[in-house]
Amino acid sequence: MRLRTLPAATALAALFGSVVLAAPASADSSTPIPVWSADDTVVDGVHQRVFISDGYDSQIVVTDLTGKVVTKLTGLAQVRDLELSPDSGTLWAAVQGADKIVAIDTAQLTQTAEYPTGDRTFPSRLAYADGRLWFGYGDQWDSGLGEVDLTAGTPAVALDLAAGHDFSGPPDLYADPDNPGTLLALDSNISSGPIVVYDISSGTPVIRVSAEKNGFFSDAALTPDGQNVVVAGPGTRALTEYRLSDLSEVRTFPTVSEPETVSVAPDGTVAATVLDTDGIGDTYVFGADPAQPPGVRDLSRSWMPDGGHSTSWSADGSQLFVLTGYVGAMQFQTVDAPRLYAPTLTAAAPAKATRAESLTVKGRLTANLALPAGTPLQVTRTDLDSPNGKSLGTKYLGTGGSYSFTDTPPAGGKVKYTVTYAGDTTHTGATASDTVDVSRATPALTLNNNGKAYDYAKSVTFTAHLGSTYKNRKVEIWADPYGSDKPNTLVKSGTVNSAGNLSVAVTLKRKTKLTAKFAGDAHYAPRTVSSTVGARVKVSSTLAGAYRTKYTWSHTYYFFRQSKDPVVTTTMTAYPGRKQLLQVQVYYDGVWQTTDKEYFKLDSSGKSVVTLTGTPPTGYRFRVRDSYISGSGDSVNTTTYGAWKYLTFTK
Repeated sequence: MRLRTLPAATALAALFGSVVLAAPASADSSTPIPVWSADDTVVDGVHQRVFISDGYDSQIVVTDLTGKVVTKLTGLAQVRDLELSPDSGTLWAAVQGADKIVAIDTAQLTQTAEYPTGDRTFPSRLAYADGRLWFGYGDQWDSGLGEVDLTAGTPAVALDLAAGHDFSGPPDLYADPDNPGTLLALDSNISSGPIVVYDISSGTPVIRVSAEKNGFFSDAALTPDGQNVVVAGPGTRALTEYRLSDLSEVRTFPTVSEPETVSVAPDGTVAATVLDTDGIGDTYVFGADPAQPPGVRDLSRSWMPDGGHSTSWSADGSQLFVLTGYVGAMQFQTVDAPRLYAPTLTAAAPAKATRAESLTVKGRLTANLALPAGTPLQVTRTDLDSPNGKSLGTKYLGTGGSYSFTDTPPAGGKVKYTVTYAGDTTHTGATASDTVDVSRATPALTLNNNGKAYDYAKSVTFTAHLGSTYKNRKVEIWADPYGSDKPNTLVKSGTVNSAGNLSVAVTLKRKTKLTAKFAGDAHYAPRTVSSTVGARVKVSSTLAGAYRTKYTWSHTYYFFRQSKDPVVTTTMTAYPGRKQLLQVQVYYDGVWQTTDKEYFKLDSSGKSVVTLTGTPPTGYRFRVRDSYISGSGDSVNTTTYGAWKYLTFTK
């Protein structure tokens, strides 16, 4: 990462670096960002923007300092490195796939110039120094160092300026206005690739010093004065700082995993990301004192991007921006207090407990910079009696970062214990919580009429009875008629009377499931009981074609000529797909015997007309009945038998 700031921003950063940070906690954020793969990241402190090159999608994604996308600069074939001018007015981009470098106005976000570098030069690395834009170009061993002389009236491009060094790939380039006449090049593609320091004061690069440092560098960053460089090496090798004057080692920055990116703040604070395959932490922050441990944060559950200069400081050094995630699913992470140690706080309570009996909550508060015994922790209990939380006072850290406390929960249900460390001048705050399922008594709750059946449209009173509870005396009664076209409906809600009862009258036109619900309270658990009742249909029938009626054999009989077919008309409560069962019986040998029965579909109005055909014997007694049988065509009502109609036949 090459970070560029205005002199005013640099002065502000120096002032910031001298202040003791008193913020008790950070307000870190994470935002999804539409970047397939990050090739370079540059922070523009003047315009409060971040530029991210995405060579896969041939674009530069421009965001604000929270990661919110401002715009996308597209059509930049395989764009790679970015470089910001010292005044933050121009952004240069190496457009590898088009063999050119383009200049972009950072205020208007429009292209203002382009510098072709030659056919198949593939420029990919950039650094600005002494009025010239230096670039690494080529591919593998056919690589070199070039420049665009921006001081000329017509900027000119020159190639083959490596001063005799044969680069294994396009060199990574770094320069700083505070160290004029110096250009740093890393031959990062092989293990024997050296760090090369050029003297460019004459305009023509001359190798000042070169040394092998095990190569395969993932990233590098210059110190604020431009005199030293911090490189991220391969494997588990630590970050290492070298002096540019002679490439002697100045300091190492130990990490437990492979360093991937590095960035240096204006006050010299070093930030780095590591591969982090074990979940210990992916982002390291090293202060000026080598005796102090690094601050470690775990920003991502995914592996960190490998290179791509995806770690950046804000221009004033107060924030750290880190791209995390994997190809096609990246996050823009903002760390608001990067110099503070981020502790890890845990809380563990028993999974279950008994109300009004003591339980123990345990946990640990740990950080790379250990916190002493006696560190205060604030504890809050949230339960049904205290939904907004009730302070349990201050608890204190014991030895080794552990703590424990006891509590007797007065309320049952889900009880949450929240432990908070407020932070201090060297640590961010932290919060942890755990939930206990605290037992509650089971209340008595009943609902009458279960299993009964009623005539169609009958108004029936249902009564829910609630036994003893703690505070809540409210009950709800719901009615759910059979059939998908009728919703479950709240028909009564209220406080039970002094006898514990709540009643509601419901008009029953279908089978219905009534449910009484008690939501529970701090001492008694929620409870639900149900009562399912039946509702018959309205059914009537008529006989047509009789020549007379007469009351005989204890019933009214319809008399038909043997030659006349009786017509049975049935009317029933309508429902889609409903059928009626027509049953015919004859009185024979002193008993009624069924001679025929058959289902007939009702029309949309609930009517069915059936003609009884044939040549029935005269002098015999018959009867017919229309019925609704639940399940024959639908099941929303209770089986309902109609009245018998009696008939006989004569010559």
